Amino acid sequence: QLQLVQSGGGLVQSGGSLRLSCAPSGFTLDHYTINWFRQAPGKQREGLACFSGSDGATEYAEHVKGRLTISRDNVKNTVYLEMVSVKPDDSANYSCAAGQLCLVGQAVIFTPGAYDYWGQGAQVTVSS
Repeated sequence: QLQLVQSGGGLVQSGGSLRLSCAPSGFTLDHYTINWFRQAPGKQREGLACFSGSDGATEYAEHVKGRLTISRDNVKNTVYLEMVSVKPDDSANYSCAAGQLCLVGQAVIFTPGAYDYWGQGAQVTVSS
């Protein structure tokens, strides 16, 4: 079954760091762009960062830039999202998606089917 498998998340202390991983099952990342999104209850979906599997290009949302690093482990065929200096406002459900689009920003909207695969999501809660 072709899917994205996420790991990471959970409870993180304010000021700490977190790392999320996104690994495709049944396909490689070479022809996809991996996006990381997050959404908190009552808030719009944010596009945080994306990584191009074809050329390694990255892009970050301005409002979180400087605290995020998106990277790929070619051996493990996995994309990671690392965030430092986390704060309670970073609490949200984090998801990765694979497709041909890179969407970053504080509020991203896209049509259903814009991405080919989604991870199962991971809740991140930052304690104050």
